[in-house]
Amino acid sequence: MTALADWMAAYCRAWASNDPDDVRALFTDDADYFTAPFREPWRGGTEIVDGWLDRKDEPGNWTFEWQPLLDTAGLAIVTGTTIYREPPEAYSNLWVIRLADDGRCREFTEWWMVHT
Repeated sequence: MTALADWMAAYCRAWASNDPDDVRALFTDDADYFTAPFREPWRGGTEIVDGWLDRKDEPGNWTFEWQPLLDTAGLAIVTGTTIYREPPEAYSNLWVIRLADDGRCREFTEWWMVHT
């Protein structure tokens, strides 16, 4: 399994659990998490965990499928589709993930678009 596949599996586990330790384990201590490309990022583990939990999705209310567009040693670009059950909505996702040598993310940027 690649570093990206390992990281994506851990991300989905954290998304499903909303456990602060699961979320924190995804990111380096000085990581930046951009919830939109031009927003101020959540910086560092504490801000990332707090931001994540403020916007958390309820476990079991979503499905997510993804595929890599680019997967190199330090950079991955992923497309995905998120489907929410309640309220019913679907989103296309584009994620830019910069991984550190230890497999944790040092910078994450997401774009998401609602299906109309």
